[in-house]
Amino acid sequence: MLMIMSWIFPVFLFMCGGWVFSSKRKHLLLTLLSLEFMVLSLFLFLFMYLNLVFYELYFSMVFLTFSVCEGALGLSILVSMIRTHGNDYFQSLSVLQC
Repeated sequence: MLMIMSWIFPVFLFMCGGWVFSSKRKHLLLTLLSLEFMVLSLFLFLFMYLNLVFYELYFSMVFLTFSVCEGALGLSILVSMIRTHGNDYFQSLSVLQC
């Protein structure tokens, strides 16, 4: 029973992150935080799977490297958006201004 619950937990975390991502679309910061939450739940699932099949955990380090790069890119977009527009609302963006 504990084994089944441990596999359901990362899926539940991913679903919660997807729900927050789809419901909080007003601010860029909230969407970036929900995406990072989903990445961490995927990392937990990947780590549990690699431990189950007795693989090396080097792939999880590569996954963490790419997720850190994704987070830094999102943070740089957020900072540049706040500097140019003054807020992180998606409504203040316009394709014609770019």
